[in-house]
Amino acid sequence: MTLATPTAPRRVLLRLGPLAVPLRGRSILVATVVVGVILVLGIVSLGVGTYVVAPDAVVRTLLGAGETMDRVVIVEWRLPRTLAAITLGAILAVAGALFQTVTRNPLASPDILGLSNGAFTGMLVALVLVSATWQSLTVGALVGGVVTALVIWMLSYRGGIQGFRLIVIGIGIAAMLASFNTWMLLQIELETAMFASAWGTGTLKAVTGGSLGGALLCAAPFVVVAALLGPSLRQLDLGDDVAAASGARPNLVRGVALVVGVALVAAATSVAGPVAFVSLAAPQVARLVARTPHLSLGLSAAFGALILLASDLVAQHLLPVALPVGVVTVSVGGAYLVLMIILEIRRRA
Repeated sequence: MTLATPTAPRRVLLRLGPLAVPLRGRSILVATVVVGVILVLGIVSLGVGTYVVAPDAVVRTLLGAGETMDRVVIVEWRLPRTLAAITLGAILAVAGALFQTVTRNPLASPDILGLSNGAFTGMLVALVLVSATWQSLTVGALVGGVVTALVIWMLSYRGGIQGFRLIVIGIGIAAMLASFNTWMLLQIELETAMFASAWGTGTLKAVTGGSLGGALLCAAPFVVVAALLGPSLRQLDLGDDVAAASGARPNLVRGVALVVGVALVAAATSVAGPVAFVSLAAPQVARLVARTPHLSLGLSAAFGALILLASDLVAQHLLPVALPVGVVTVSVGGAYLVLMIILEIRRRA
């Protein structure tokens, strides 16, 4: 027994040690490939349209050496939308990864939990009572998301947060908010209602450099906090007892992660509206492709940017009629959700 005690841990380390490098290398490889694809799609999105610009001309224009008309079309008209698709997709995916890690449920996402609807409600209230400026819409979306999160938290908290209760209550709150939002749209002027309805579907059409910059400025500190939470979130995957024994504070980590997730969703929603299913699908797709044992915030962000950018390209150029990007993400995300439910049923059967 005295000889077996020190050698047993050694064998485990020898078995696990060689696996650590391939796992990390695979994640880096996947992230590199995804970023490369994002760059290619970004150049394509800047060049296609009624006024076509060749890829090499797009690169020259971005470097400051393009023609005047190319600079106007690419930098002033198309670049804000492309950057919005990349950055907002990443923000939504990070929020989704936070919620899924905290609840330990792959079906948990801000849109399913009702936070996107809450942010939309706040935006509608700000639009009707204040103004249509991006500052008021950002503040309204943030307040709406935070209030919705507090209501869901209070209704679901029973000595702690359980993922199933949180999701069920969130679905109920989301349905109530959707009804309230529809009622509000019926009460306001037609022109304002049309703008709000298009925005409520999830669209990048009206994105400007100012609105995007304001949203990213609001989201930046929360992204930093999310990155700092990474090690503690990985400890939560081990269970509350093990996490507490290793120095983490599970309830505090969950609370901070939920606040960060709400703020990120509100910032993205204030610019593009409630874009559905990106935050649901991106973290799980990243985990499946990279085969990581936990949800990686960095990989989730990369896949979120890729999904939203690709969806926007499809919505703009590959359909008979240009549609809001939210229509495409709902279609793809709905199929993904059905697939996940089928796989979960088969796993438990």
